[in-house]
Amino acid sequence: MSKLDFNDIERLMNDFKQSEMRELEITTEGFHIHLSKNETPFPFKEQTVDQPAVSVATNDTASDQVPADDKTAAESIKSPMVGSVFLQPKPGADPYVTVGSKVHKGDVVCIIEAMKMMTEIKSDRDGVITEILVENEDLVEFDQPLFKVAGM
Repeated sequence: MSKLDFNDIERLMNDFKQSEMRELEITTEGFHIHLSKNETPFPFKEQTVDQPAVSVATNDTASDQVPADDKTAAESIKSPMVGSVFLQPKPGADPYVTVGSKVHKGDVVCIIEAMKMMTEIKSDRDGVITEILVENEDLVEFDQPLFKVAGM
């Protein structure tokens, strides 16, 4: 398979959007794309990715805070795609989640924009956000950890 360029990917996405297919995943050397029209896409393989953590400070008066020593059992919510991450629904709005927020399976934690398409990223588990590993508008890679979540 020859190397795909931006126009090839855009054409692929448009063709997928107009097709009857519900999901499409392509993996080649150095490239991975997963497209889904489903409410809940198929589960991704968990892979360990070394990623520096960036903690985001929050208001200590929030009632859903979790102690710092409780971070040992945290698991990651990972990016299902390449794109720009948005931690809030619109500029100036409160973020979807902050450190200490309780999340349930299916709760929206951020949005990833790829080629003008906005995709809601939902928690795949119940828990408490212990770390936010990205900053608003960061470019993220496929399978990159976005949040650390400790079980409740």
